[in-house]
Amino acid sequence: MQLHTATSGSGEHHVGLIHGLGADGTTWKPLIDLMLTTGRYTVTTVDLRGHGRSDRASSYTLGELADDVVESLPQGLHSVVGHSLGGAVLVRAVERLRPARAIYLDPGFGLALPTTGLAGRAFWAVPALTLGVVGLRQSRRSAAQRAAYPESIRASMARSQKLFDSKMAIGVFREIAFHPVAIAAPAVPSTIVLSDESPAVLSDAMAAGLEHDGWETRRISGIHHDMHLEDPERVLGVLADVL
Repeated sequence: MQLHTATSGSGEHHVGLIHGLGADGTTWKPLIDLMLTTGRYTVTTVDLRGHGRSDRASSYTLGELADDVVESLPQGLHSVVGHSLGGAVLVRAVERLRPARAIYLDPGFGLALPTTGLAGRAFWAVPALTLGVVGLRQSRRSAAQRAAYPESIRASMARSQKLFDSKMAIGVFREIAFHPVAIAAPAVPSTIVLSDESPAVLSDAMAAGLEHDGWETRRISGIHHDMHLEDPERVLGVLADVL
């Protein structure tokens, strides 16, 4: 599927941005604005299928999402950044995209959800209920954080949620939970940036294994999962040498 894309800037470093679940390309705006002020970047965002201005679909596997990105982003970019679900998509597309560097912000490489034994069977027997409870808890934890965002960011997030095909969520969570990213050397030079909430999407053990196999790992303390919204200045600062 050809995705909706938007490109801004005219800098030497062409960067692709892949958003997370329920977001779209517009929610990168705080980070993009900072990037463009440097004059160094050209930035292209994509809206994944079922998000933003891209079409909805009858199927939303990670492989299909990755195929869409490969079809829609240029090959050989200076870097491609994926946040959360965008990281899970990027890691499945990166060998074909061949950017000079891949950057993953709290990527969805594995979920802290039960998948084996009695707990796993019980959790996935009624995923709409169990994932709903998990989502409600997370929403309560992040409510105060998001309330502190500027109105423009909160409005952008609300618009994105209205356009989001939410029926894809359970399938995406299931696929990531049952098929975590294998620990192996990266296809291209890769940097992972982790927040305080990163164990929910990438365990400390997995992060250590990836680092052992050649992935660079960086951490930003005192920041939550939506790091590029909460503190785009710190995110850009920690990536200035590789972005």
